[in-house]
Amino acid sequence: MRLSPSLSIAAAALSGLLLSAQADTLSGLAKSIATPSAAAQALPDSDIAAGIKQALAKGTRTAVNQLGRQGGFWDNARFRIPLPGPVEKVQGLLKEAGMGAQVEQLHLTINRAAEQAVPVAADVFAQAVQKLTIDDARQILAGPPDAATQYFKRTTSAALTAKFEPIVAGVTSRLGVVQQYDKVMAAAGPLAGMLGGNPSLNDYVTRKALAALFTRVGEEEKSIRENPAARTTDLLKAVFGAH
Repeated sequence: MRLSPSLSIAAAALSGLLLSAQADTLSGLAKSIATPSAAAQALPDSDIAAGIKQALAKGTRTAVNQLGRQGGFWDNARFRIPLPGPVEKVQGLLKEAGMGAQVEQLHLTINRAAEQAVPVAADVFAQAVQKLTIDDARQILAGPPDAATQYFKRTTSAALTAKFEPIVAGVTSRLGVVQQYDKVMAAAGPLAGMLGGNPSLNDYVTRKALAALFTRVGEEEKSIRENPAARTTDLLKAVFGAH
């Protein structure tokens, strides 16, 4: 059935209005998700700062408790630290050569080292939270979904690295893992060098542990921002409440 010219024009106009309304709705929804509510912005500075600090403390505590225990890395496929690149790529050949037990022990121990290092992050995070300024709090509140996590990366990465590495080194040294690693790399021969050389094992574990920790902190932050059930106190509800 063909529409008359006048009806065609009307239909086109109606379609345009619907598309415009839909775009306005989506735009408004995006803005409401991206920005804090007027009620939250109107809160006293002291409440905003206290709420942000509470959220940071909650998120970091959960992340540290989950990763900083036996099995926190090894039993979690998402965060289990893989073997260093060169070993990962030739582990099949190494196992065929009778070094399967050494490879498995190396893999387990680097994850155990990360698990033992993570708890020291609690004090470092707590100090960063205490140093939070009103401006920091407002920027975090109005910032992207990972604004608090980025704040932690800026303010704690150096301190965490300095604290993690000695703990990781202590574990790997006590269990003879560096010697194991060197033996595995030697067994891989020239192929290992072609696949990425022989990176510092302790530095590798430290970097992987920190990356996992910040990922978990970021997930906790996202949950508090987006999930009402994660706002477990009146202050968190007021600061991160419905937009």
